[in-house]
Amino acid sequence: DKTVSLRKDLSEMHEWITQAEEEYLERDFEYKTPDELQKAVEELKRAKEEAMQKEVKVKLITDSVNNFIAKAPPAAHEALKKELDVLITSYQRLCSRLNGKCKTLEEVWACWRELLSYLDVENKWLNEIELKLKATENIQGGAEEISESLDSLESLMRHPEDNRNQIRELAQTLTDGGILDELINEKLEKFNTRWEELQQEALRRQKSLEQSIQSAQETDKTLRLIQESLAVIDKQLTAYTADRVDAAQVPQEAQ
Repeated sequence: DKTVSLRKDLSEMHEWITQAEEEYLERDFEYKTPDELQKAVEELKRAKEEAMQKEVKVKLITDSVNNFIAKAPPAAHEALKKELDVLITSYQRLCSRLNGKCKTLEEVWACWRELLSYLDVENKWLNEIELKLKATENIQGGAEEISESLDSLESLMRHPEDNRNQIRELAQTLTDGGILDELINEKLEKFNTRWEELQQEALRRQKSLEQSIQSAQETDKTLRLIQESLAVIDKQLTAYTADRVDAAQVPQEAQ
């Protein structure tokens, strides 16, 4: 009766291990949405915790079998001992595989969250560029004011490539594993298209501002020459007036 009871316990535990392997380890998983991935992470965590809780059951079975073996003749317990060894090996392998897969999925989830974080940072930077381009679209003023706008735009454009490189690497890591590949490719295509368009627009705006600065400088120079010429003429007229020179005697350019 004791042998039957022990074998029943061993069989039930073996059955649970087999079911856990089929449910969490043997099936092919495809993660096409963040919800599916997050759900899988949570399921693996629960499975890992459940397996750890079964350690008490395995220990009780081990103690019961060992106690029985210590009292029974060798012929009665040899097969039972082999069954126990198989159970312990299967249980340890299951725990190891669950831990490994859970860790992998947690790292994948962290990788996805990190990718979203970098995309958020870069999109905020692109938003700033959009605002700066709008602000410099029809800028009015002299060379100095336009130059300040150009400096501000150029400073904003001196943005490190590190984040964009990280986005490429994280996306590659995930899509290579077939995880969220469609969603990631969609997000990257949208981001890269926007990035390229704003880069080109910013380069055109820089060139336009440089031309505006040159034009404003030429205008400022012309105005300065005219002002200088008028100042000279004004000084001459003042001198003529002081000397009571007749208008007919004033040089043509002064008239």
